[in-house]
Amino acid sequence: MSARPPIRHRPPSPAARILSLPVRGYRLVFSPWVGFNCRYHPTCSAYALEALAAHGALRGGWLTLRRIVRCHPWGGSGIDNVPPR
Repeated sequence: MSARPPIRHRPPSPAARILSLPVRGYRLVFSPWVGFNCRYHPTCSAYALEALAAHGALRGGWLTLRRIVRCHPWGGSGIDNVPPR
């Protein structure tokens, strides 16, 4: 199994940093209560932070929203990595 190539990140834009604040808050406050039984790998919150860092606020936010909408009992599961730039 080959390793995934590293995604080169530029510093996140101020808008991407602002959008990542609720995700970080969720990870701090609600994630321990909800449990660690995510359908996808990486988890939705880790995916969101990676997408925002790699693609910025607009595209990263769109990728995050698409991922969250797919996360339901009848949705898929498995490995779902952030697409490269």
